Amino acid sequence: MKTLYRTTPLLLVLALAACQNRQSAGEVPPVVHDVTAHTTGLGSTGGKLDASAVWNGSLDTCRNAATASDTCLIDTLRKGGASAAALTAARNLAAQDNPGYVSAWQSVEGVGVATLEFPFRANTNEGTWLVDASGRTVDVDRDVLDDNTRSLPEYKAFIAGHPDAVPFAPAIASGSDALPDGGVRLRYRTPLRSCHACADEGMLTIGYDFDAKRNFRGRQLVELR
Repeated sequence: MKTLYRTTPLLLVLALAACQNRQSAGEVPPVVHDVTAHTTGLGSTGGKLDASAVWNGSLDTCRNAATASDTCLIDTLRKGGASAAALTAARNLAAQDNPGYVSAWQSVEGVGVATLEFPFRANTNEGTWLVDASGRTVDVDRDVLDDNTRSLPEYKAFIAGHPDAVPFAPAIASGSDALPDGGVRLRYRTPLRSCHACADEGMLTIGYDFDAKRNFRGRQLVELR
């Protein structure tokens, strides 16, 4: 225990020095929202979201069930032969007051794409998570208009003419682009409008960048119109 107390300050100093070296070299690591940890909880249990977490079945009995919807959902998955990974995802979604499950999985340009179904929501019943090679998961509907995007001239010009327009999920896949050195950018488009039933006032396209090994490197505003 005493050794730990002696070495901790040294480790902190080394980590700070490494960070300063990267910044001085112009390398700024991307900000990654790991929704596996924060939304599904899989990150905290050591599990990695993949195709084994998919479940397809009927939840009709839960719509008028006497039990809570999240409890009914998990029980239905269990009785319906859901895998351990599928149950883990569902339990952790329920723990976040966001009952749902992984309904589909595909690989797009080597990047995992998980579709989540939220059967009890009034609106926006589907979500998309991009899973990189290391298991980090990026929610394409979360923080679409981050501080960096809001500071851009094109956003300021758009919002000046549409002051009430905000993003309305879900984002829709709109293709991919090859990046230098074998990387890839996956594009997702989100409508901007002033209410759920209102007409679109604009469209925001964000590119999610992955390197040649398909590790997430950050996201970029591709288009705002």
